Amino acid sequence: MAPSPFAAHHADLAALAHDNRRRALAPRAGRDFASNDYLGLADSDALRNALTAGIARGLPTGSGGSRLLRGNHPEHEALEAHAARHYGSEAALFFPTGFAANAALFAALPQRGDLVVHDELIHASAHDGMKLGRAGTVAAAHNDAQAFDDIITRWRVGGGTGTPWIAVESLYSMDGDRAPLAALAAVADRHDAILVVDEAHATGVFGPGGAGLAHGLARRDNLITLHTCGKALGAEGALLCAPAIACDFIVNRGRPFIFSTAPSPLMAWLVQQAIEIVATEPERQARLHAVVRHAAERLVPLGVPASGTQILPVVIGDNQRTMRIAATLREAGFDIRGIRPPTVPQGTARLRIAITLNIDEADIDAMADALAQAMAVA
Repeated sequence: MAPSPFAAHHADLAALAHDNRRRALAPRAGRDFASNDYLGLADSDALRNALTAGIARGLPTGSGGSRLLRGNHPEHEALEAHAARHYGSEAALFFPTGFAANAALFAALPQRGDLVVHDELIHASAHDGMKLGRAGTVAAAHNDAQAFDDIITRWRVGGGTGTPWIAVESLYSMDGDRAPLAALAAVADRHDAILVVDEAHATGVFGPGGAGLAHGLARRDNLITLHTCGKALGAEGALLCAPAIACDFIVNRGRPFIFSTAPSPLMAWLVQQAIEIVATEPERQARLHAVVRHAAERLVPLGVPASGTQILPVVIGDNQRTMRIAATLREAGFDIRGIRPPTVPQGTARLRIAITLNIDEADIDAMADALAQAMAVA
């Protein structure tokens, strides 16, 4: 019998299973401690009503082509203009996903001879974009502004003459900690660098009107921010907010943008409404922060450090123990997922507890009790 043409794939999956790192899709069940729907908008009447209004206006569900062909719709441009005003940039581009936006950004904008210095924990989509790009890349120690400065200084001393790029997340999705944005902006200014801030987990949750953690740096000509629309905004897509020249360059050179079918005009409308809902209903943000504080109060006694954000990692270390605890919690009615390498560094497998407005203080109290019991016996 001939060997399977997928023999290498079978072997790779078997190796993942041996390390207890093989993934599988699992249905949503139980109380939500796993999603990124931080403001509870994804299944809200507010967005359902906005969607109904968009349908009533006759907006098409599909774009019919790429933005450079017939896919460009007035709703795309209206959203981009609104996002640029709201997030404080000269221009914006709407992408179908945050992954596509990061891929386009890092593949197209840094040029040959430039250097991208990125936080060692930055999103996988940024890594994939950098692999497609022409610039050199170096990882810097997590949240260490001096490390970024030192790397760029050594590069200059070694003859680097291009543009340095500093790439970070404002709020890290697996640790829940914030980047030192002011210090990183100072590094960018000292070295004539461009600062790229992925606001995926901060958009909607932090900043005035949900403008993110980088809102205080807005209107700089060396700042690019990325705001995903499928997390706190409860919709889909991502907005790349940048100087107009950067957006124009991506329209001309960004292959993930050029060769992708444009997002739904109806979704563009919905995202704009979501931005407005968050901006005009600050009580959502305030309520989330109150629930986050309560969660921290309940989890700190269990040895879970307070991150100060809606993401609370419970680092276990061992892959198998992590997954046993996660399974126990799901059986108890709490949707908490185990996160293993390579998503997180080796030896730091963890439970990722996300606090959203889909749960309340009573849910948190019950979860904390169940977590204490599960950790004691696992």
